[in-house]
Order: sequence, then C-alpha cells, then structure tokens
Amino acid sequence: MNTMLRKSVLGIAGLAFTGGIFAGPVAAHADAAPVQGTKSVAVSVQGDKLIPHGVQGAQSKIDLNDEQLANAKAIIAATKKAGLPERAAVISIATSLQESKLENLGHLGDRNDHDSLGLFQQRPSSGWGTPEQITDPEYSTLAFLKGLKQVDGWQDMPLTEAAQTVQVSAYPDAYAQWEQQAADIVAHNWNS
Repeated sequence: MNTMLRKSVLGIAGLAFTGGIFAGPVAAHADAAPVQGTKSVAVSVQGDKLIPHGVQGAQSKIDLNDEQLANAKAIIAATKKAGLPERAAVISIATSLQESKLENLGHLGDRNDHDSLGLFQQRPSSGWGTPEQITDPEYSTLAFLKGLKQVDGWQDMPLTEAAQTVQVSAYPDAYAQWEQQAADIVAHNWNS
C-alpha cells in the first residue's frame, strides 16, 4: 500500500498516534499485500451475527492467495474448536488481516523491532507462547480467543474495541477496516 493511501486510511479511521512509538509489526507489514481499494460503507447491519454494529469507517480488501485462505480457514476451525460463535471468527480474522495480512510471519529482522510472530503478531516475550507455538495457526488463534473470552462483553463491542483489548496495538482503530472482508470470509467458509 503506498504511503499516501496508508495515511488516508489511517486518517479516515481517526487515528491520531503521537509520541514516536514505532508500530513494529503493523508498520513492517504495511506493504505486504496490495490493497485492492477502499470504500466507505454507511450501511448498518444491526442484528446480524457477523457484523452486529455495522462496519466502522472505510473498508479495505486484499486478494487472498491459497496460503492466506488456508490460514483464514485454520482460524475458523480453531474458533469452532473453542466453541465460539462466528462473530469470534470475524474478530479473529480481521485482527489477523491487520496484523499480518493473514500471513504466518516469522521474525522480520530489521523491519521489526520486537519479537512479534505469526498470524496475530504475538510476542513470546509478552507471554503468548514459544516461537513455535505462536507460528502454529491453531495455537495462535486459540491464544487470541482465550484473550478475547476474558474481555467482558466482547460479543457486544465494536470489532476494533474487542480486538484492541486483546492485542494492545499502537493503532487501535485499524482493525475496523477489515471487518467486512473478515465477515465475508467467515460467511463463505464457516459451513465448509
């Protein structure tokens, strides 16, 4: 994604982050996959089990390759294994789209100043697990979902608030841009 588009997306989402904190995995992966376009979605889908609050702000979408789709399906399978509903899968996939573009990333060297790894950019030094565990899609998803289940009322929160409470990102509102694509992925793959 080019710099101007990235700044526009972040601006639209209302992100105002100051203090010079390096975004680590978010900044390192900003160019990992081309954005096919953004659109502003004003339709609210109240009562819908996938998007109960409607989408928040401009939405981004990327084309997924076979590996990314397999990772999305692994997130869905882990969500089912955890006994959680489709909404949890939407939150998980949107989070992974933001953190890694659904790519199971290893350490990025100089492009990453932390030890963030995997689909959710979880850190061994923060207690998420070993590098081997964090780069296992099922394990990392179950770890994310364990954190999500500890968030009181996550089912009734906007996606970005639920994801941010678990992830503690430098860019808390950035998760919202992936809600529609995550919901589409879950809708197409939950029963397959």
